[in-house]
This record gives sequence, C-alpha cells and structure tokens, in this order.
Amino acid sequence: MLRKIRIIVATLFFLGITLLFLDFTGSVHSWLGWMAKIQFLPAVLALNVGVIVLLLAVTLLFGRVYCSVICPLGILQDIFTRLGAYSKKRKYRFAYSPAVKWLRYSVLALFLIALVAGIGSFVALLAPYSSYGRIAQNLFSPIVIAINNVAADIAEYHNSYAFYTKDTWIKAMPVFVIAVVTFVTLFVLAWRNGRTYCNTICPVGTVLGFLSRFSWLSPVIDKSKCNACGLCSKRCKAACIDGKNHVIDYSRCVACMDCIDTCTHSAISYAKRRKQVEPVDAEKAESSDNRRSFLTIVGGAAVASTIKAEEKTVDGGLAVILDKKIPDRKTPLVPAGSQSLKHFRQHCTGCQLCVSQCPNDVLRPSTDLRSFMQPVMSYERGYCRPECTRCSQVCPAGAIKPIDVADKSSISIGHAVWVRSNCIVLTDGVSCGNCARHCPSGAITMVLLDSNDPESRKIPSVNAEKCIGCGACEYVCPARPFSAIYVEGNLQHRII
Repeated sequence: MLRKIRIIVATLFFLGITLLFLDFTGSVHSWLGWMAKIQFLPAVLALNVGVIVLLLAVTLLFGRVYCSVICPLGILQDIFTRLGAYSKKRKYRFAYSPAVKWLRYSVLALFLIALVAGIGSFVALLAPYSSYGRIAQNLFSPIVIAINNVAADIAEYHNSYAFYTKDTWIKAMPVFVIAVVTFVTLFVLAWRNGRTYCNTICPVGTVLGFLSRFSWLSPVIDKSKCNACGLCSKRCKAACIDGKNHVIDYSRCVACMDCIDTCTHSAISYAKRRKQVEPVDAEKAESSDNRRSFLTIVGGAAVASTIKAEEKTVDGGLAVILDKKIPDRKTPLVPAGSQSLKHFRQHCTGCQLCVSQCPNDVLRPSTDLRSFMQPVMSYERGYCRPECTRCSQVCPAGAIKPIDVADKSSISIGHAVWVRSNCIVLTDGVSCGNCARHCPSGAITMVLLDSNDPESRKIPSVNAEKCIGCGACEYVCPARPFSAIYVEGNLQHRII
C-alpha cells in the first residue's frame, strides 16, 4: 500500500514539474509553480527558510522521501529502472554494495566550494533539479512544440485558431549536448544499477542521506521473521540492503518501499527504527565517522547559506562601452528582477525554467564559461517586452526576484549603443528611424545628421538615462547582417 501511494504521489509531482517546462503559454505555472519552489537547491539559494525547514523535517521524520517523490531527476531514474526490469524480465537483478563514501564526500565538498565561490556552472551541472530542467527543455520540449505546431496547422486548415505555432530551435549547442549526455548517462546507470547516480554523485542526495540516518520512520528488518532469502537486496535499486546481515544503509535508502512490497515473509516494515546489530568495532567506527561527516556537511551548508544571506548585491559602475559591429556584449544582459549580474550568477541554478517560459525567445543558455548554462538575454529573435514579467514569476531560486509590470518598465537592465558605421542612414543614404519608433521608453530620438541643414537625414540619439535595455531597437534594426544599435548590459540594474 505504501509503495502504491509513493508511486501515485511521485507520478503527480513528475508530471507537474514536467508540465512547467513544457508549457510555453504560462498558464500552468499559476497552478503548479510551487512544485519548482519546493525543490531543495532552489529553496536554499532563495533562502526560503520555510521550505528548507519543511524538507529537513520530512527527511528526519520519514527518510529520503524527497528523492523518491519530489525530485524529478530521481523519479526519472525510477522510470528508467522500471524499463530495465521490463526489458530484462527480471525484477530481482540488483545486489547490495558498500557505499562509495570517498566519491560522495568529494563531490559534495566540491559542490559546496562552488556554491560559496559563486561558480554557478559547476553548481548547475550537479544540481538534480537543474539537470532535469535541461533535459526537459532541450529534449522533451521540442517534441511537444512540434506536436503543437502540427495541431496548429490542422486547426488552421479547418479555419480554427485554437492553437498557435511556435518556433523550436537549439538555443545553445553545448548545453544541448550536456542534456543529451546527462540523459544517456542516467539511462544507462539506472537501467543497469538503479539509483547509482543518486547515491554516489548527487550532492542533494548526500546531504539528505546524512539526515535520513536519524529518521524517525524507515524500513526495518525483523530478524525473527527474516530467513535471509536476499530478495529484498535483489530488488533494492539503491543497493543499500544487506539481506544476509539484516542491515540497511539508511543514508542511501530512498524510502521507495519496494523492499516491503517484495518481502514474502512480512519481515520488513516501515516503522520506528530499532538499533541494528553489527560487529561492535565496525559499528562504532562507522557511527563515529558518520557523526563527523554529518557535522562537517551541516557546517558547510550553514556557512554557504550564511554567505548567501549576507552577500552584497552592489557591483557598481558600468562596463566600458566600445563601438562594435556585432552585439558582442562586454556585460551580459540578465532579466529585470535579477538586481545585478553578480546576484544572478550566484543564485541561478541553470534549470532553464525561465528559458522555457520566455514567450519572445529572448532568454537562452549561456555558453560563456563564467556563466555556463545560466540564462542570458539576446535579441536576435525578439525583444524583452515591458509588459512581460513571466521569468520573474517562475524563477524558484530567487535569481530573478518577482516584479510587476510597473516595476519592469522602470528597471534599466542595460542601455542602447549606436554603431555609426552600421547605420543604413549613412551606409545606404536612406531615411529610417525604426529604432526610435519602436522604443517603448522614448530613450531614442532622431536628430539631424547636419544640425545646420534642416533637410539632412536624421540619425538616432540615445538617452541612456531613459533606456531600460529592452532590446526593441536592436531587434527591429534593419541593418544586416550587423545591427546598427545594440544593448550593452548593466552590471547593477537601476531604477529610472
């Protein structure tokens, strides 16, 4: 019964979170956006104390149910494991193996160092929620959009406009490759060995694993009923049950309840744990090691959270602006609500949720090593409309703070720069003014090329104090292939 409940709840969470990444209309978020905000790492980066306390309390009460019910990457691995069971026609194909502690601790230590140092690309690479987000955005979303476009074509043929077409394209090839490699790696590991990734690589799994050692409820083996048949060990996808010695490694147990469902002698139950009996010396040594490791990890996590809470968000100054023929921005553009480039980079998990929700294809993953896989803005396919605040509403990690339309129109994320050598007014000798006509903040005006000749052509003049950096001018500029006006990002966003 417990296993069925776990599967039902996990299915609902997996479908809900997947829909958040696949829905490009923005309608699902109002109902299911909370599912992204209760993911462990986004909650930590957003300093969402209520969610963090809740997740820790659930782990201390019930074990690592987060990994088997809430985490989409964990559930995806369970799906792969189930496919492996069907293909091999063997449910009982696993075996107990000792924990690879040196690898778990090393990865977690590197993760915490990267978290404190603000190396967002490394954090994004290991974070389970972010990894699933990249898979959903890069692999699942194009399929859904293609199906939607077919439906839109069919509907239009029958004079119906219930659907609308949307472009699908690879936003960043390196990130796409990482998503494919992650998907294939998880598939192979889970298909063959179950939860190997969760119990050797995943830093969230390691942290929650320490807490689950002290959980109030957990699978318990009744030695008086157990005949050491080993079925529970062969069914355990976490490889954490030593059936012969009646021992369960609770740091790796994800509370999937498969063992309870498997045991034919009702020797395993989900109950208050009693002390397991092992060789005395080994138990003492492991217990001492566990306490030291637990204190080390909790201390590291506390330091990381404290540093995040006390970070300064003032970067100061603007980047040096140079005339360029292409929009090779010295300072990347990040969405309104990010406050500053520093704040954004240190809080973004690279989950791609904002990328999937951007209706104008402005956001795409960065390929810069300093912000690899974190979103950046570019205006080749559209511009950031002042009335759109969707990315700020969906961000679960606090990298983009929630703002409303009034806030959006008054936040300057960058400023337009005119490249004289590219402007068709000068290169082709024609009148234009596209940038000024489409500027929503009135930051661009057309002035006479020759102030002494009222009949001379007009060229754009940019008032940087009024510019909000939306990119409308860059998007509509007719100069090809190089835009004659582009937006340079602000290190620190400002209110105009």
